Amino acid sequence: MSIHGDIAAFLAENRDGAYQAFQSKLIPSVPADSVVGVRTPALRKFAKQLAKRDDVGEFLNEVPHSCFEENQLHAFIVSAEPDYESLLARIDGFLPFVDNWATCDQMSPRGLAQEPEATLKQVRQWMASGRPYTVRYGIGVLLQLFLDDRFRPEFLEWVAQVESDEYYVNMMRAWFFAEALAKQPDATLPVIEAGCLDRWTHNKAIQKARESYRISPKLKEQLRGLRRASQGKL
Repeated sequence: MSIHGDIAAFLAENRDGAYQAFQSKLIPSVPADSVVGVRTPALRKFAKQLAKRDDVGEFLNEVPHSCFEENQLHAFIVSAEPDYESLLARIDGFLPFVDNWATCDQMSPRGLAQEPEATLKQVRQWMASGRPYTVRYGIGVLLQLFLDDRFRPEFLEWVAQVESDEYYVNMMRAWFFAEALAKQPDATLPVIEAGCLDRWTHNKAIQKARESYRISPKLKEQLRGLRRASQGKL
């Protein structure tokens, strides 16, 4: 059977109607009728099998896909690519078709750590793309790979300078700053104090940071005093 036939058969066999109703509510940017209702562990396991097939390129090249689960399979297959250049090419080929936060966030960037400087150049391009989920992905790569030993204060400026009305972009910006407050508080707190973020992202970052067990009580109290009052619609 072709790879497309195998995927169709897998989705049909693993469909869960109750889970479909639950899952579709979590990803409002995706039409409910394009969510089959297959659980993530099953998708991950099947994606590992698909990644080993000689004909996997037929599936990866046929975008956009017809359902959410095919996008998830695509993301998991891409994440398994061991070669840096091939990984980057597969990510770039898929990002324009990513239409939801779940697929965006589950395309793991761990393989991009092989070439940090090359990855940072690509991150700047993703963040400047104007495509919401491509921008979100770029910020997510910074969050996951560049807030520890590879951290540079300029990364805070990159994320602070992103301008977007997109909820899922600004949620990722807030998440980034909350993580930065936990991992790099000395560099990050002055950015928060300076009010470099729009009000919504600023307050959401503070909220998420204050919910973290990795933030000290002292810093949480400082952050509480830095919340900005609402001044109407963002």
